Amino acid sequence: MHVPEQVTPSKLADYLEIMSKSVFQSGISWRVVESKWPGVREAMWEFDPQTIATLGEPELDELAQDSRMIRHRRKLSAISVNAQRMLELEDEYGSFQGYLRSHGSFEATLQSIRKEFKYMGDSGTYHFLWTVSEEVPPYEEWCATHERKRR
Repeated sequence: MHVPEQVTPSKLADYLEIMSKSVFQSGISWRVVESKWPGVREAMWEFDPQTIATLGEPELDELAQDSRMIRHRRKLSAISVNAQRMLELEDEYGSFQGYLRSHGSFEATLQSIRKEFKYMGDSGTYHFLWTVSEEVPPYEEWCATHERKRR
């Protein structure tokens, strides 16, 4: 299992970049995502949320043809929608971290992220929260509990 480096995001772009990496890693080897990431960052305007949130169909189509990118059109569209939602939640809660910490428990936060954001499943959300230094249960414990709930 690949264990991403934990960071403390200092701006919304940091959260968007980490969430976008989770989106791209859904169904794709993390090695592929890591190898392409420098080009993805450059092509995606360093994950500036204002820019990403306003991408239209022509810009998304262009990105889907860019050789630096992981060229998955639906995921690119999802990242733009996710940027829009992050901006809304930042306005509503005063900060994106404020939104993350408003739920009172890991499970409630996980469910909210799954509801609010595209291409964010349970595992991707767990890794996103862990990477942005939010409290998560120990991975092995969470996996065991999560598997029991899914049955």
